[in-house]
Amino acid sequence: MGMATNAMSSCTLPNYASNLNLSKVSRLSSLNANFSGTIPLRISAPKSVCSYKPVKAVMMAKREEELKEIRTKITEEINDEVIDLKGELVMLRIKKATRQELKSSEFGRMRKKIARMLTVRREREIEQGIKKRLSRKMDRAWKRSIIARPPPSLLKLQEEKAAKAAKEVKAGS
Repeated sequence: MGMATNAMSSCTLPNYASNLNLSKVSRLSSLNANFSGTIPLRISAPKSVCSYKPVKAVMMAKREEELKEIRTKITEEINDEVIDLKGELVMLRIKKATRQELKSSEFGRMRKKIARMLTVRREREIEQGIKKRLSRKMDRAWKRSIIARPPPSLLKLQEEKAAKAAKEVKAGS
């Protein structure tokens, strides 16, 4: 408490003070007057006063573009891309577990992309008149039929390692 500065102990109420419970503020002020040290008094502004407002229109436009792109694909392409994205998600989890460098925002981005694709797939099922129970049954059958394959990023890494090894062999000869 003794380390607080004088700037923190002074309390000036801004225009939005009418939104605050003044009895609490006055009690704190009287405590501050009776106390010989300094008490940091922080009053946060209501959310309506904050000047930061994220621009969602740009994000919505990107999302709409992505949905249009997804809707142009056939269902099999969507299924293949979902498998690839889930593999990439596993690779990200492995990177996180081994403390390798990665962007944490990629997790959410990838999960949302997978969700959008699965949503488009379900919308198509609804258009065909497939009920929820049958859809789940088909989804389980689809998951069982998936042949495990490495994600594209892992294939790319393996190709780079093979090219590097081939280059070293040529240099060594």
